[in-house]
Amino acid sequence: MSGRASEPPSAGSAAQDREPEPESVARAIALRLLTSAPRSRAQLAEAMARREVPEEVASAVLDRFTEVGLVDDAEFARMLVRSRHGDRGLARRALGEELRRKGISAEHAEAALAELDSESEHATARRLVARKLAATRGLDPQVRMRRTLATLGRKGYPSGMVMELVREHLASEGDTDPDDPLVTFGRGDDPAEDV
Repeated sequence: MSGRASEPPSAGSAAQDREPEPESVARAIALRLLTSAPRSRAQLAEAMARREVPEEVASAVLDRFTEVGLVDDAEFARMLVRSRHGDRGLARRALGEELRRKGISAEHAEAALAELDSESEHATARRLVARKLAATRGLDPQVRMRRTLATLGRKGYPSGMVMELVREHLASEGDTDPDDPLVTFGRGDDPAEDV
């Protein structure tokens, strides 16, 4: 065994390892992320920035990906609205916030949200109210109301719509009391303020 320090090999894969080109890094990041799930252009740009890809390189790669249809913020926004509303029951307000967090432009967000009609949103809210009230059956009506308001509030539904649906649902259960705050809602006191 010689006492000399080992030198890098002059041949083989170790000799050819060099810093990858920023464009290759940017493409690899975009392809890896797009393989796992659809992404917005802004999400991909953020991922590239975290890996210190120069902004002009990232922009050029994203422009090319957009040209060939691998990045499409308008379609991404439409897909997100359909899936989040269908799977998680999110309303327009919550969907709009999520689109903004993902860097979708106001124009694309507005167009995607316009595809969610009021009837569909109302039907989803009705289904969520029925599910939440069924899960809280046996509890104090005010507790049921607060929990239902909180759940649907987090999903972006207006409290007035939720209160109306809660009243309808409780009336169908025969669980109404003329002195109940659910019945008197909108006549002075706002139980939603407790949420």
